[in-house]
Amino acid sequence: MTIASPTFLPPAPGTPASLALVAQPLTREAFAAFGDVIESAHSRSMSINAGMTTRFHDLARVDPGPGDSRVLVNIFETQPYAMPLQVGMLERHPLGSQAFVPMDGSRFLVVVAPAGDTVRVEDIRAFVTDGRQGVNYARGVWHHPLVVTQQPASFVVIDRGGVGPNCDEILVPPGCEVRVSLAD
Repeated sequence: MTIASPTFLPPAPGTPASLALVAQPLTREAFAAFGDVIESAHSRSMSINAGMTTRFHDLARVDPGPGDSRVLVNIFETQPYAMPLQVGMLERHPLGSQAFVPMDGSRFLVVVAPAGDTVRVEDIRAFVTDGRQGVNYARGVWHHPLVVTQQPASFVVIDRGGVGPNCDEILVPPGCEVRVSLAD
């Protein structure tokens, strides 16, 4: 598989080089172009284990990619960022999906741009979870590294293991600014 070098394009003509986003509540509909929202609300469920457990079934499309790749389950412990967030870079995983599920009910910020070999400032979106939601970034979707805003937090992270480079990073170019804040 050949992966093109990513490019952060200058804003389209008539578009400001500075983007100030207010993170919107994370919903399945708003996030659909970027992957899956992992949550029990409005999900298919079934009773298992003699009625002692409710299983919320098939919440995300985990994609380990082609070949001899496999699904990895990890724990990430992350420190809070200062807000508003100054976005300096985005990353993507071109060979597989990547999911983040909070272990301790922490809200987190989700900053994304559509998959592809180019990124435009005006295509970046920001969401905030409610602490009971996780996200699964589809293969190739650009995203900011994990952002918590209040206290250190732990996450279960499900992603791809295997041969081949699976993390591309792209810097926001000089002269462009992307700033994300939370609604009051």
